[in-house]
Amino acid sequence: MHPMLLASDLPYQLPRFSDFTDDDFAPALDEGMAAQLEAVAAITADPEPATFDNTVVPLELSGEPLARVLRIFSNKASADTNEQVDELRSTYAPKLAAHTDAIALDPALYQRLLAVHEQRGALDPEARYLVERYVVEFTLAGAALGDDEKDQLRKLNEQLSAQEAAFEITLQADTNDLAVVIDDEADLAGLTAGEISAAAAAAAGRGLEGKWLLTLVLPTAHPNLASLTDRDVRRRLSEAQRSRGSRGGAHDTRQTVLDIVRMRAERARLLGFANHAELVTTDNTAGTPAAVRDMLGKLAPPAARNARREQEALSAQAGFAVEAHDWPFYAEQVRAAEYDVDLAALRPWFEAERVLHDGVFFAAGKLYGLTFAERDDLEGYHPDVRVFEVKEEDGTPVGLYLLDLYTRDSKRGGAWMSSFVDSSALTGTETSVVYNNLNVPKPAPGEATLLTFDETRTFFHEFGHALHGLLGRATYPRFSGTAVFRDFVEYPSQVNEMWMLWPEVLASYAVHHETGEPIPADVVERIEASSTFNEGFGTSEYLAAALLDLAWHELGPDEVPTSPDDVLRFEADALAAVGLDNPAVPTRYSTPYFAHSMSSGYASAYYSYIWSEVLDADTVAWFKDNGGLTRENGDLYRKYVIGIGGTKDPLDSYAEWRGRPAPIEPLLERRGLAE
Repeated sequence: MHPMLLASDLPYQLPRFSDFTDDDFAPALDEGMAAQLEAVAAITADPEPATFDNTVVPLELSGEPLARVLRIFSNKASADTNEQVDELRSTYAPKLAAHTDAIALDPALYQRLLAVHEQRGALDPEARYLVERYVVEFTLAGAALGDDEKDQLRKLNEQLSAQEAAFEITLQADTNDLAVVIDDEADLAGLTAGEISAAAAAAAGRGLEGKWLLTLVLPTAHPNLASLTDRDVRRRLSEAQRSRGSRGGAHDTRQTVLDIVRMRAERARLLGFANHAELVTTDNTAGTPAAVRDMLGKLAPPAARNARREQEALSAQAGFAVEAHDWPFYAEQVRAAEYDVDLAALRPWFEAERVLHDGVFFAAGKLYGLTFAERDDLEGYHPDVRVFEVKEEDGTPVGLYLLDLYTRDSKRGGAWMSSFVDSSALTGTETSVVYNNLNVPKPAPGEATLLTFDETRTFFHEFGHALHGLLGRATYPRFSGTAVFRDFVEYPSQVNEMWMLWPEVLASYAVHHETGEPIPADVVERIEASSTFNEGFGTSEYLAAALLDLAWHELGPDEVPTSPDDVLRFEADALAAVGLDNPAVPTRYSTPYFAHSMSSGYASAYYSYIWSEVLDADTVAWFKDNGGLTRENGDLYRKYVIGIGGTKDPLDSYAEWRGRPAPIEPLLERRGLAE
């Protein structure tokens, strides 16, 4: 068996990245798929009546070798890609889709699962839930369709997976191509010395000595827009961000978008659903697109009203009608005038190493008793990656945490968490290996990495995902770590953001990197006093993206536009229909670069962030009412939320803990939407 398919002999089964080259992926993927199909064939050939032990257990184990390869390959393709890996993605996306269908559409396997489902009453709760999930997922994947319909479905899935891979590869290329070249350092006025050195290093990395390069980020609003004083440079940067995927030529994503949306709609119709949004929400906690629209529809009007009031204040400060590329800059001017808070000036207190050790690690230690020790003897998949060993308070091993902090051309935009090893009692793996990816510009050697306020919050957010992956325990691989419903998975990460400004945590890490002075208490008070400042903008740009994602995926196959020129027109109409078409408040992601929706698994589910925030806001209120950062609170939260993986319905577990479902009022208050 190919070494990549086998559990590593390194501590915690950390993959031996240095032992593999890009040439290893194809044979390992081929062998992994063949081995799983062979295992499934053995299940269906078993002459004995179907039972949990002879059907579900071997099915759970069948994909483990392939999963090891896919975790490594997926990471490579997103965090450190190249032309060869991009070509492999294009080649293997349809092959992997066909492989998934070969299992999910196997009639003999489906019948065995249905037979076990009839016997589920005799199983323990986790096993029973596993069987129920298998039947639901196989049914929604098309297992109950006729042969002709299955053939159509297979073709659609192969074509769709190829287009989704093409979207992400094309977007990455256009993002790199559109980075803004600056010829005169004076044009960077307003940026910190570290940001300027990072821009110089980025330019040098592309052979542009003596110049500066502003690389792009995934959302529409670039963080540098808040600081750059030159309005024309802000305009250039904003236009570069917003033109990705829509300039024509080889890097245009609009036709790919239309193909993806149409094929998703065709697949949903084939499976008996009106549209893709209905297919997705039926197996999430929301249940229906109507439930999502009902919630978002209640939030959009007050958010838009708040944004218009904010716009008036910003325009008064600027002395002219602010545009999208002005908003972040003048928002900081107004914040400073009204609350005496300058978020950009706080960067010296957010030095990355202190944020890591004395912020995110410190809070996890207080809450869960975890310890973190850097393992310089263990190598990551890139020289920038650092490896930390995680243990319980009593020394029991928990797993490894890998951190990949810095941006590079080979890494896709955004920030995310994933895993290389998931814990499972069935596989005998009691620990996990998880990683966080961020996209912080790397300063020149010897200079401190100073994070923005938003980058610090993102760090805490993504580490919340990492904790979920490290602490989520399950018997079966299907339920390990973050394997929960899409519109629930953001909840634990959002909760972890609260510790960023928690007094005890802030006092631990927010120390000036040069003077050693703690962040002034009055500054923190002013930050908290301004917590709803600019929330009209923040809520509006998010809701615009969530409703845009929903609008695309509520289309039937015959309703999808046919021309690439129609993409932005459809977007404009969709946003106008919900009152979120303010040109000064653009959607967080425009369709041609909406990776969450078109390639990253959040299709019809970008609403998940604010859906999860209902639980998050209620949980934050609970922590505040019950003493905050204590082991007792951490143990309860671990017991009912992040420690259970996907082993039970998450809303049932939440209601068991809190004694009721989460109310929406704490979210409305947080977002400044309460009447």
